Amino acid sequence: MKITFDTHLQNFEFWSGAKTFAEKLTLEELNELEYIICDLFSDKQPTETEINDLFWFDQEMICELIGIDCQEIYNR
Repeated sequence: MKITFDTHLQNFEFWSGAKTFAEKLTLEELNELEYIICDLFSDKQPTETEINDLFWFDQEMICELIGIDCQEIYNR
């Protein structure tokens, strides 16, 4: 069985290292990333794991996508 649902990044339940990182992002940054991620996965629906892994293991890329230095986010 496959279950899909629509949600905003601000409501997404991140886990592990992704949760720590995502909690440091502002609502504005999450909203901006939501549109960018839709473009990144334009050819398919991302899974919860793919979104979580993006925020956990690709934090530098996330920061580049919104034009902010990772160190600035880590220091929040």
